[in-house]
Amino acid sequence: MKIVRLTVGDRLTMRKPHPCGSYCFDVLRVGSDIRIRCVGCGRDITVPRVKLEKNIKQITAGSDIV
Repeated sequence: MKIVRLTVGDRLTMRKPHPCGSYCFDVLRVGSDIRIRCVGCGRDITVPRVKLEKNIKQITAGSDIV
């Protein structure tokens, strides 16, 4: 299984939408669990890496979030 390279500030486009309707998330923390923030409503979510990697459709490199 190949590990997807994620860095803080990347923007992820997911296969399924968040309940608010947005498909885009910003990466806040990287590790065995990934912390992401919904671009639409601003909700923070911590997701296990394995589950997140299955749901990623596209990765767009972004600037660091302060």
